[in-house]
Amino acid sequence: MTNKFLTISSLQLLSPPRFGDHRGYFGETYHRRRYAKMGIDVDFVQDNHSLSKDRGTLRGLHFQAPPHAQGKLVRCGRGAIFDVVVDIRRGSPAYGQWEGFDLTAENGHQLYVPVGFAHGFVTLVPDSEIVYKCTDYYAPETEGAVRWDSCGIDWQLSVDPILSEKDVGATALADFNTPFVYGENS
Repeated sequence: MTNKFLTISSLQLLSPPRFGDHRGYFGETYHRRRYAKMGIDVDFVQDNHSLSKDRGTLRGLHFQAPPHAQGKLVRCGRGAIFDVVVDIRRGSPAYGQWEGFDLTAENGHQLYVPVGFAHGFVTLVPDSEIVYKCTDYYAPETEGAVRWDSCGIDWQLSVDPILSEKDVGATALADFNTPFVYGENS
């Protein structure tokens, strides 16, 4: 397994090995002890799986606030996505900065998104499936969003994005009062 610490500290891009032959391949998508040795020593309590039918479907930038903040381990099970995170931890040297990654079923890459980051993605091909583990249960009363087009992200869009009403109406980063504090609850 290879992992790469990224420009924004505490993000990790992981490349689990795959073992293949004429039938296809096998790969471990999670191994608690190995991940803990790489610094991802968290308790995952929920797995989620979503399908986006159309290319250009943009979901995000989402988070759950304390006391139900979520870290996520994200991968693409089918298709391809451009996965994006924005540091929303008040006092962080990287506050407001973003990083984006191509996660595809073919490359098998995973992104660990710790607590204190807004997360989103756009589908690059139709029928893309996203599978992710969460460190806390879904708590709708704590969910929030930062407006997708307010962080300077190059979403690599060649079509107009397909958005939910929630994402269209999210608060711009410049007007956002973050519930996360760098080093405190992240």
